[in-house]
Amino acid sequence: MSIVTVQLGQCGNQVGHELFDIICSDALEGQRKVYSTASCERFFHQTTHGDLVARAVLIDMEPKVINQSISRAAKSGRWRYGESSHFSQKQGSGNNWANGYCVHGPRHRAVVEELVRREVERCDRLAGLMAMMSVAGGTGSGVGTYATQCLRDIYPKSFILNHLTWPYGTGEVIVQNYNSVLTLAHLYQLSDAILVHENDTVHRICSQLLNIKHISFGDVNGVISHQLGSILQPALTADSHGVYSRNPLGELVSALTCHPEYKLLSVCTIPQMPSIDWQVRPPAGSERTRTFTGPSFNISLANLLILRGKEVYSAETGGFEDPALYTSWLSSEEAFNLWKSPVPFNKYEKCATLVSNSQALLRPLDNMVGKAWNMFASRAYIHQYVKFGISEEDFLDSFTSLEQVISSYSQLS
Repeated sequence: MSIVTVQLGQCGNQVGHELFDIICSDALEGQRKVYSTASCERFFHQTTHGDLVARAVLIDMEPKVINQSISRAAKSGRWRYGESSHFSQKQGSGNNWANGYCVHGPRHRAVVEELVRREVERCDRLAGLMAMMSVAGGTGSGVGTYATQCLRDIYPKSFILNHLTWPYGTGEVIVQNYNSVLTLAHLYQLSDAILVHENDTVHRICSQLLNIKHISFGDVNGVISHQLGSILQPALTADSHGVYSRNPLGELVSALTCHPEYKLLSVCTIPQMPSIDWQVRPPAGSERTRTFTGPSFNISLANLLILRGKEVYSAETGGFEDPALYTSWLSSEEAFNLWKSPVPFNKYEKCATLVSNSQALLRPLDNMVGKAWNMFASRAYIHQYVKFGISEEDFLDSFTSLEQVISSYSQLS
């Protein structure tokens, strides 16, 4: 089954390009025909000349990043984007969610829907749709939210996964917390799961684990794409009977988002260095030695562990089945899932990825909502949103929605 990816805004298009590049090089690595076939069907379609074309739609209100992504893909010689699978304009959304959601989104709805429809119709079997965007700017967050809303209307029974890149806490855009609140509150009603990468966390990986001295957005996007690819590439599930999973998005959602109040997924991957031995354990924040009620203990609703490479079948993963890691109303057998693939991923001999629906994102979410509320209480920049059609009541509804999410995750026990 195939995934159609919708890349939105500068961040979505840059991360999307890196993701397809990693997936393609991984799929074509070595002699592994079954794995390669499953991967290529999932993310690419083949032309009559045998060219691999990404199952993707590229959307931005400025042409520069899209043109760069298309050019870099073509120059790789391994894959490319479709010749008519992109849409851009000359003027951006000015880092304003309301401009993207209320103006650009509705204005270009028909074009975007048609581009997605063409990609969907190229799929023999649709696994679902994945929208990739940042929450800080205007196009990725505003147009991205509007596009997700349209996709939910047109494909009500399809799985929709939103991949969000959260901005640096120190600030990239003065109104990034407003944009983030409005994006998350709306997507929570539309998406089946929201997979989050925090720029601050990824930056630390680049600095502390990869020892990169001068970290670029390309370095950050590379780490994000590696982690995403390790989740989405073919793997064997507990009930797949030796056949690579058919519907990666459906199985991801069923494994991790069993309750509509809990949709936030975080990711961590080892190694970020060349060697690893298979002693896979839960992250340090989940150790039983911590005080269970203390702020550092991270209760999970569900965990998915994906092991790739050599000796996956002898890996010891019993630590993840400890009932103390999970909420009391789910057994650890229901809350923990394990996927495996004996095929090495992205030139790593061994790779382990943990996707978690837990309290891991609670603190950054609470901080972001708090900062946005402080700005809102002083009425800072509200007029910039009102002039495009977002009212103060819309802000209040979004705050209320996210306060409920924060409350739900805080009460996991």
